[in-house]
Amino acid sequence: MSLTVRILIALALGLGSGIALAEWGGGLESGWAGDVVAVAQPIGKAWLGGLQMPLIPLIFALLVTGITQAATSARTNFMAGRAIALFAILLTVAAAVAALIGPLMLHLWPVPPGAVGALAGADGLSEVPDVRPSAEWLLGFIPVNPLKSASEGQVVAVVLFALVFGFAVTRIAPDRRAQLTGFFQALADALLVVVGWVLWLAPIGVFALALVAGARSGLATAGALLHYIGFIVLICVAVTLLVYPMVVIAGRIGLGRFARAALPAQAIAFSTQSSIASLPAMIQASDGPLDVRETTRSIVLPLAISLFRITSPPANLGVALYVAAMNGVTLGPAQLVMGVLVAAIVSLAAVGLPSQITFFTTTGPICLAMGVPVEALPLLLAVETVPDIFRTVGNVTADMAAARILDRRGTLAA
Repeated sequence: MSLTVRILIALALGLGSGIALAEWGGGLESGWAGDVVAVAQPIGKAWLGGLQMPLIPLIFALLVTGITQAATSARTNFMAGRAIALFAILLTVAAAVAALIGPLMLHLWPVPPGAVGALAGADGLSEVPDVRPSAEWLLGFIPVNPLKSASEGQVVAVVLFALVFGFAVTRIAPDRRAQLTGFFQALADALLVVVGWVLWLAPIGVFALALVAGARSGLATAGALLHYIGFIVLICVAVTLLVYPMVVIAGRIGLGRFARAALPAQAIAFSTQSSIASLPAMIQASDGPLDVRETTRSIVLPLAISLFRITSPPANLGVALYVAAMNGVTLGPAQLVMGVLVAAIVSLAAVGLPSQITFFTTTGPICLAMGVPVEALPLLLAVETVPDIFRTVGNVTADMAAARILDRRGTLAA
């Protein structure tokens, strides 16, 4: 039985048990249901703490190795450099789309009231202030003491230092660069083992958190999870649909022709939730109706599968927006801008990671950077299977679009 299935079973059992306690447990204040919740709550919070424990050093290590590899590829291959530049632009634009339509969607289709407001003891939340950009505000992001920033969970400062450090590593001697890259790769591998151990306990943690949420909010919790799935799926679909006019304009290809060419790879992506499994169909489409040169697609498609997940920044930012709305946290323009930048950057740090780990390594830093509580993330992970289908379909669509655009631009430049 896969981890995803076990987590879903734990979620269902936890919610069912919690709802049963709320209905027949004699009340959370004085009945025996309150004793059960008092036992389950610290178990869930302990598991959540275990997930947060390796997050900061893992993000730093992954960013340094990712930047080093990407910068090296860009310097040694002109097409790879153009591809990485296009990926960075489109990832930022996709995150900005979520920042624009996400709050509007939540305004028109708000989170069910009282759904998971007190999840895992996340009570007494204060409103995030609408920070106005200023000289002092900008200087606050410069990590004067990176270790202190890491210990205090200042994700933006850590990400900024990782970017600077990663590019600096690419400028030193090759042998020393290999040593540093190997060290951070080994550090990331060790931390991923720690995350794997914590995720092995995910059914227990999710069961405890779901039981607490179900006991406190009843059926409203299940309604909120369904609402959340619909919200993230709509964001992924919106970003995917925007790929079509982009490739028609920049790739000089008919809409129907691109749609027919992308359909086989999209079908594989939908059924397998794997971009790698869709690669043969993407290659066949590139050689056929997309009319992409072999020299282009042999470079762009492998890079795209590794680095370019266009739905990752908008969907992950959407998670942060949803959790903020769920907990009544008001986000100002400064927090949205910060969320867009962090979402675009950290999406590059999740290359090749399992989906369960990717969810925390990408959404956690965004939430922390925007001042959004992270207590709801474990329950949202349990239902991530459905949004992940639409994430993968969007990623595969954008990969083929990027190959067509870069090939067309290369042809025109020649």
